[in-house]
Amino acid sequence: MKILVTGSSGFIGQWVCRTLKREQIEVVGLDSRPSASTQVDEHIACDIRDRARLIASVRRTAPDAVIHLAARIDLLEKRDLAGYGANTDGVRNLIAAVRETPSCRRVVHTSSQLVCRVGYVPTSPTDYCPNTVYGESKVLTEQIVREEGDSAGEWCLARPTTVWGPGMSPHYQTMLRLIARGRYFHCGNSPLLKSYSYAENIAWQYLQLVRAPRPSIQGKTFYLCDYEPLSLRRYANDVAALIGAPKIPTLPLPVARGLALTGDLINRVGVKKFPFNSFRLKNILTEYVFDTAETAAVCGSLPVTYAQGVAATARWFQDEVLRR
Repeated sequence: MKILVTGSSGFIGQWVCRTLKREQIEVVGLDSRPSASTQVDEHIACDIRDRARLIASVRRTAPDAVIHLAARIDLLEKRDLAGYGANTDGVRNLIAAVRETPSCRRVVHTSSQLVCRVGYVPTSPTDYCPNTVYGESKVLTEQIVREEGDSAGEWCLARPTTVWGPGMSPHYQTMLRLIARGRYFHCGNSPLLKSYSYAENIAWQYLQLVRAPRPSIQGKTFYLCDYEPLSLRRYANDVAALIGAPKIPTLPLPVARGLALTGDLINRVGVKKFPFNSFRLKNILTEYVFDTAETAAVCGSLPVTYAQGVAATARWFQDEVLRR
């Protein structure tokens, strides 16, 4: 089997490619900026917004399936949906490329949990409630796939949640750095349960969505995350213990809210990088647990336990981040 992975040099993309190679699958990586560290049999430098080049690249490599991860994923755009062309035009271009590639039988399209604001529980796969321009762009991703996907064969949609593990971006390293410096604190005593994904587990789920029988995936939407929700409080405490950081203190919620309001004022006077404010506190306190029954039925058991994932992440953080 040959699988084309778009966005192969991203955090999830590198984990997906590594997992595919371990399964003795031929992997073609396509990325606007290919990374030499990505484990693939062939690198292709291509922006998915370049329709002609994308079609030619997919046709030439003739994959059996595509795992489509390439996208613009930041939340920086506040008004301009056109800035997320990779999530709209890029999806149309990929569908056109697959349509012209007879060997390709299946595409796993990547959306995002942010098609609904954090904490909102949708009643159906098309019940949308985004509160960011990025989220709006991913709603369009899904609508395009639902309207045009059948013309390119078998397809499904994946909605990854927050993904953690070795190799995560500097943005997600911030929490670990604060823990290491003794500057992280718990807000209240709640366990703060969240449907997060360990990187190797989500890569395994992508592979299973490619392997699964057509009736079990066709036209469906899957939340990709660990089946047991992660407790943010436990995760922070476990990381602190594993890296030898100070014990994490707990702030009573009224104190945390007061500090968040202070952070709002500091942000307003121009210190935009002050790390704690009301927006951040709301994200911390909002619990969300997705129904993963259908994902588990299709993808089966996950390869890495929570304890194994935390241990691997702590080792990576110590060896690859703190010692740089």
